[in-house]
Amino acid sequence: QVQLVESGGGSVQAGGSLRLSCAASGRTFTSSAMGWFRQAPGKEREFVAAISWSGYSTSYADSVKGRITISRDNAKNTVYLQMKNLKPEDTAVYYCAAASGRYPTPAVGMYHDWGQGTQVTVSS
Repeated sequence: QVQLVESGGGSVQAGGSLRLSCAASGRTFTSSAMGWFRQAPGKEREFVAAISWSGYSTSYADSVKGRITISRDNAKNTVYLQMKNLKPEDTAVYYCAAASGRYPTPAVGMYHDWGQGTQVTVSS
């Protein structure tokens, strides 16, 4: 089991940047792929980005490609989500999650541990 705590959310204007962090604890972190998902009010939780256990393989939703970068530091047990050129449609609660496998996947059902979420609000 992996315990996850997100931080770094906030309010920014369109075009701004934010970096989210996800601090993990638990013995399986370094062997797990990690993902970021988001959920806007009234919408289903959607995939944003994922990264393999080693950090060498990543996957992104089409809507964020070129604007968002996922990375991890296994020495610090932390996963990051660097977001730039933010848009109002990026407004959501962002969740960090640990996958059952080692490689990135957009399938929400493949993630077994979730953080509590951090709010990102982008104003126009």
